Amino acid sequence: MGRQFDHMADVEAFVAIVDKGTISAAAVSLGTTPSVLSRAVARLEARLGVQLMRRTTRRLSVTEAGRLYLEQARSAFGLIADAERAIQGQGGELSGTVRLSAPTTYGHYRLPQLLRPFMERHPKVVVELSIANRNVDLVDEGYDMAIRLGELADSGLVARRLEDAALCLVAAPDYLRRAGTPRDLDELAGHACLPFTLPSTGRQSPWLLRVDGRDVDWPAPPRMRVADDVLGVVSLAQQGLGVCQTYRFVVEERLGNGQLVELLPELRGRSRPFSLIYAPHRRMSAACRALIDSIAPDQSH
Repeated sequence: MGRQFDHMADVEAFVAIVDKGTISAAAVSLGTTPSVLSRAVARLEARLGVQLMRRTTRRLSVTEAGRLYLEQARSAFGLIADAERAIQGQGGELSGTVRLSAPTTYGHYRLPQLLRPFMERHPKVVVELSIANRNVDLVDEGYDMAIRLGELADSGLVARRLEDAALCLVAAPDYLRRAGTPRDLDELAGHACLPFTLPSTGRQSPWLLRVDGRDVDWPAPPRMRVADDVLGVVSLAQQGLGVCQTYRFVVEERLGNGQLVELLPELRGRSRPFSLIYAPHRRMSAACRALIDSIAPDQSH
């Protein structure tokens, strides 16, 4: 009796070709050659007795039968991956890979100290960390978890609050010597403000202030508009180009050593939340569960 599933490598080749869009790209991702993958798909089509994809010199498309088979193949591979995740770490020391996405502010200034105890405790776990100013799609992009800023919409994801990060207004001593120190909000409006443009909307992010006990979303008049990397406003402010609002944890050290000066402390009091999110329906490895519990302990019990 022959092996029932000795064609799994051919199925993997077919899925990779569709996912990557071309046979050449799939060959690179699988570490093989286009001719090997072409023969794999031909064997699979012969086994099934149907055409899975149409191939020309310029174009590749999936047939209706191919789409149906692709859906079932992905589901099967997903179940195998779930089974592996479920048993990782059951035999003793944790191992495996965890994929985590974080925004630049948290990735540079908060996450390292949260990760260090976990990494020292579990030396066989590999953390693949993406630090970027965009919200990844956990399922489509294959991430196990992500750190997100702001109040989260009801997306069906589980969220564990990491902290409410306090905000503050800062400028460099050199800038203040040249431009003077603003004494109130009206004077601040006359200064070189460095607001950030949100990449998700293309709109300027307001400065979150508390004025006479009221929460005010203040549209800072821009001297420069900064996009893509929110840490850019801090670098510009430190070089004397103006005033910015940022998280206190980003500038704590620079406030302490005099590189930056806090302005109008009477306007502070606002904060923005950071949360760790992950999909509840996904079967997680023991390594994933351990990392979640390490950096974002459940406060409900």
